[in-house]
Amino acid sequence: MKDDSKDRRGGPLSRVRVLDLGTMVAAPVAATLFADFGADVIKVEQPGTGDTLRGVGPFYEEECLWWQVEGRNKKSVTIDLRQPEGQALLKKLVEKADVVMENFRPGTLEKWGVGYSELSAVNPALVMLSISGFGQTGPNAQRGGYDRIALAFSGVMAMTGYPDRAPVRIGTSMADYSTATMGAFAVMMALYHRDLNGGIGQQIDLALYEPVFRFTDSMVPAYDKLGRKRERTGNVHSAAAPGSNFETKDGRFMTLTISGDSLFRKLCQAMERPDMADDSRYATHVKRWEHITDLNEVVAHWIRETEFALLSDTLTNYGIPFSLALTIEEIMEDPHFEARGNIETVQHPELGPIKMPGIVPKMLGTPAEPIQPAPSIGQDNEEIFTGLLGIDAEEYRFLRRRKVI
Repeated sequence: MKDDSKDRRGGPLSRVRVLDLGTMVAAPVAATLFADFGADVIKVEQPGTGDTLRGVGPFYEEECLWWQVEGRNKKSVTIDLRQPEGQALLKKLVEKADVVMENFRPGTLEKWGVGYSELSAVNPALVMLSISGFGQTGPNAQRGGYDRIALAFSGVMAMTGYPDRAPVRIGTSMADYSTATMGAFAVMMALYHRDLNGGIGQQIDLALYEPVFRFTDSMVPAYDKLGRKRERTGNVHSAAAPGSNFETKDGRFMTLTISGDSLFRKLCQAMERPDMADDSRYATHVKRWEHITDLNEVVAHWIRETEFALLSDTLTNYGIPFSLALTIEEIMEDPHFEARGNIETVQHPELGPIKMPGIVPKMLGTPAEPIQPAPSIGQDNEEIFTGLLGIDAEEYRFLRRRKVI
């Protein structure tokens, strides 16, 4: 779209403007992915309270550190979408936007008169990403949904953990973040289609459980054709034989996974057990999986009797993939994370330097610019409303008095 902003950041998406209407993680993180690569992302927040994520924590000097990560590289304005003046103000922003991202419950924006049909009437080129717990259609459409709910509904939680215990959630908000990533991918497809085929936008309907359900590999066809139900197997998986999380002699936990036959023979050499390579029970991956318990115990014994430093050297020499189960302390000191720029330091005007995950993926031709700190609530009201929208001073004061902004 026309570049009518004076201070846009550089990057491959520098001519794209996104309105982030979302709260918490899924839709806002999709917007953050755009912001990381230069899109002009305007965060639209409720006056006074702002994004729900701001109040979640953990906190440092009363500021949410999670918000510092997912609010980065954005501008913040406040609009009360429940008021007619706020709805009119949003439509003025939509006239100058390429994308709207939101994760309200289906029907909420329509109730306020700012659903896709109303916004696309203002800007037919608009692409709108609508994320909800269960999608815009179907019998569960009106049910609320969060990360843990999506993991449960997708089938992922039922297969995670140990068979003699309750299902276990994944250690991070995986449904939220995978939905954000797929949502960003969908928006890029819609923009590509728009710009090549006549300039008409579209709405994207994405349910929170759908990306993680899509990532369940062979679960559906295995049940369909074989009647096989995916069960909780702890750290054992049918694609790894041997494979598990093993404890080393010095009390560290190491992950090892072997699938290919040639890699298994290399492991036998590394363990100084060439006899295992010729054992008919271990000749193929299928046969090894049939004997996974015994096989894993042999590997576990070798690892239990060896300190990690020697294991690391040996496995590296034989070209066998492995990793420690790194803690955050180890990650912060790891030279590979440093060399890859996976952790960046952002200079916050009030909180000082803050370390956070860096920008990925690495675009070698159009690298990302330094991360800008997350804004305070409504920090950019005057710039956006009087500058971008051209609202005069009298109207701006009126909107403030009415608490529309």
